[in-house]
Amino acid sequence: MLSTIQPSRCLSRFPAHLRTSGRTKARSLHVFSSAQPVTTVPHQSQILSIRDSLVSRHLSAVQVADSYLGRLKQTEPQIGSFLHLSEPDKVLKQAQEIDDKIKRNEEVGPLAGVLVAVKDNICTADMPSTGGSHILDGYRPPFDATAVKRLKDLGAIVVGKTNLDEFGMGSSTEASAFKVTANPWDLSRVPGGSSGGSAAAVSARQCVVSLGSDTGGSVRQPASFCGVVGLKPTYGRVSRFGLMAYASSLDVIGCFGSSVADTGILLHAISGHDALDATSSKREVPDFTSQFLSASSLKSRPLEGLRVGLICETVDGGVDSGVKSAIQGAAAHLEQLGSIVTEVSLPSFSLGLPAYYILASSESSSNLSRYDGVRYGNQASCDELNALYEDSRAKGFGSEVKMRILMGTYALSAGYYDAYYKRAQQVRTIIQKSFKTALGENDILISPAAPSAAYKIGEKRNDPLAMYAGDIMTVNVNLAGLPALVLPCGFVEGGFVGLPVGLQMIGAAFDEEKLLKVGHIFEQTLQGYNFVPPLIQDGAFA
Repeated sequence: MLSTIQPSRCLSRFPAHLRTSGRTKARSLHVFSSAQPVTTVPHQSQILSIRDSLVSRHLSAVQVADSYLGRLKQTEPQIGSFLHLSEPDKVLKQAQEIDDKIKRNEEVGPLAGVLVAVKDNICTADMPSTGGSHILDGYRPPFDATAVKRLKDLGAIVVGKTNLDEFGMGSSTEASAFKVTANPWDLSRVPGGSSGGSAAAVSARQCVVSLGSDTGGSVRQPASFCGVVGLKPTYGRVSRFGLMAYASSLDVIGCFGSSVADTGILLHAISGHDALDATSSKREVPDFTSQFLSASSLKSRPLEGLRVGLICETVDGGVDSGVKSAIQGAAAHLEQLGSIVTEVSLPSFSLGLPAYYILASSESSSNLSRYDGVRYGNQASCDELNALYEDSRAKGFGSEVKMRILMGTYALSAGYYDAYYKRAQQVRTIIQKSFKTALGENDILISPAAPSAAYKIGEKRNDPLAMYAGDIMTVNVNLAGLPALVLPCGFVEGGFVGLPVGLQMIGAAFDEEKLLKVGHIFEQTLQGYNFVPPLIQDGAFA
């Protein structure tokens, strides 16, 4: 990590076009300037709406930024999405620079004026990056993560760093060392985890889009709990350089948006090979939005012939009846759109949860050994080296992180390696083969994103097994390295007007384009639902 200098990001790789209503030809998204004509954009995409407003000079970047900053100032004390916020003057200065370029008819990036929130385990050079842990309290990396750098290169403005379970280890954001984030749909409930802050920020419209990380469901479960779109890419699609390692063979940087279109645009912006990450793929990045169509231009059965497999193990016992009904309703909607929905059995599905926790804990026990109070992070005051290591880690790590380090060290220890770690790797291979078989017979697989909707803050805090069981729907996808998209599909009883439920769509490796296409059609044709939290709808924080 001695050098973070990278060649300029090639803007021609950004989506070349996005269809609009009817047969109107959409404008290139490579770059835009004030000299270009105004084009109607799909109302679901906040990114394209901002872009169109800037191009037409209907709004300025300063006005857009000021609007989000105003809502952020009013909602943040109640929700607590962020650990660190960029100074408002700095955000407005960056927005003013965009406006000045447009006035001079200079080209600006396709994400110009888009406010982005970044999970606090993703490094940023201009603000702290703590991983939600006291051991890194106040740590400022000397570099940006590749994903963050690419967003900045395209004109995005980072508005702040979001709360998370410490180092990504948790499912409710209650394991953060600093604060508990509330769910915008019901402030007494959790937003999910570990990327709960990123999901809550998008749900409460505190930012346009956000970045999270997903090791075992940490993007998808919060997306379900907060009623937003969450995307876990294929392992290797997005560079992990600058992402604080939890379990290196499972970690991926993922995307949150209020629409499938925004999520796809964000994914495209951060995807691609990176010389700084040996695990990043050299595959060409397709235009994820190229097949997006507006609702008015869709056929009556736009998903005709699409083979969809409903994983039957995910709607059996242990799943709340309301969640099961919402998923069955989503499957029926896919059938109305022309899909052929059949039940698919993955007998190894239940094995994924124990295998995941053995593998993830084992990798974390190795990865987190770097936090010793010597190289970086907070250091305890001691006279002897071993005592310095012990005190720095004892005071710096929270209870959940300590527990997982101990679990992983035990699984890797002599005499237990074969019984635990080796066997878990064998289970991982079985799971990968079962997904390959199922996706050979189906175009996508579907399941709930979580067995329940958002639960009360503190409800599972002292019951780690119950907390871990909530990951049953998502961990298998990480073990297989596959992409998965979660989007809201219905509600269950709870909160003020109900609690959102997310549908998980799983695709073949590097086939995010198909997931986004299907998700976009599903989203536009789902009638009778409004996935904007009531505190935003009612203007409580307007």
